[in-house]
Amino acid sequence: MAEWNVDGKRVVVTGATNGIGLAACIELAKMGAKLAIVARSEQRAEDAVARIGGDVDVVYADLSKLAAVRSLAQDILARYPRLDVLVNNAGAMNSKRQLTADGFELTWAANHLAPFLLTNLLLDRLKESAPSRIITTASDAHQGAKQGIPFDDLNADRGYGGLGLRRYGETKLANILFTSELAERLKGSDVTANCFHPGLVWTGFNKNNGTLMKWGMIFTRPFARTPEQGADTLVWLVSSPDVSEETGGYFVDRKRAVPSAQAQDMDAARKLWEISEQQTGLVTQGG
Repeated sequence: MAEWNVDGKRVVVTGATNGIGLAACIELAKMGAKLAIVARSEQRAEDAVARIGGDVDVVYADLSKLAAVRSLAQDILARYPRLDVLVNNAGAMNSKRQLTADGFELTWAANHLAPFLLTNLLLDRLKESAPSRIITTASDAHQGAKQGIPFDDLNADRGYGGLGLRRYGETKLANILFTSELAERLKGSDVTANCFHPGLVWTGFNKNNGTLMKWGMIFTRPFARTPEQGADTLVWLVSSPDVSEETGGYFVDRKRAVPSAQAQDMDAARKLWEISEQQTGLVTQGG
């Protein structure tokens, strides 16, 4: 594994216009990273670029739509001959079940299918640029998915209750299983894949879900981390040479942690991969 320094590296970050994604980009820019942030709106992108400072590229996409994810990947490949780090940070929790234009449940589409598809579409470029890194924002909320991935109800037709909390946990479990299987498939490629839990962070997250959820987040504020604190492990996973040999890991506060038993089920990870290929219309080598 070659020596690692993020200075001058091309780093693509989804979910970079607020919260821990924005906080991480501010720190990475100070380290000399060449950032490309993924945004949905021009206004939020402009605000983020102003806060990040320096030379920051913007690419636009609505990650809930598979066609938009494909267009995003094409844009990234056309712009950047090198891709050193991909950060799958975008995510959302929705208190009510909604379907995307593709017919998928929205939280599943945005939190799992989007990073799965984007990563696979960029994988050859990441391999060409090796050593390179893929980092995905997971969450301790995966512990709430006690029954594992609901393979018999992936669109949550029967089980979305609890204001979307269980569904969110299922997608975060999917992030960890995706990371584990991706790391297996990348063995020998000099591309690492890791995920992390940022902790309870005070951001704009979950304020889109009505008064109850908004007040719930306000109640947690005294106990929550700042976006900068929540971003610390992400920045470390992107920039530190200490994790050059780490892959397939779930990290909490810069330490490799043990996720739930469901998150360690490699049979489920392989099954999830195969189903995700079908859902996204993706056929990968060896898949």
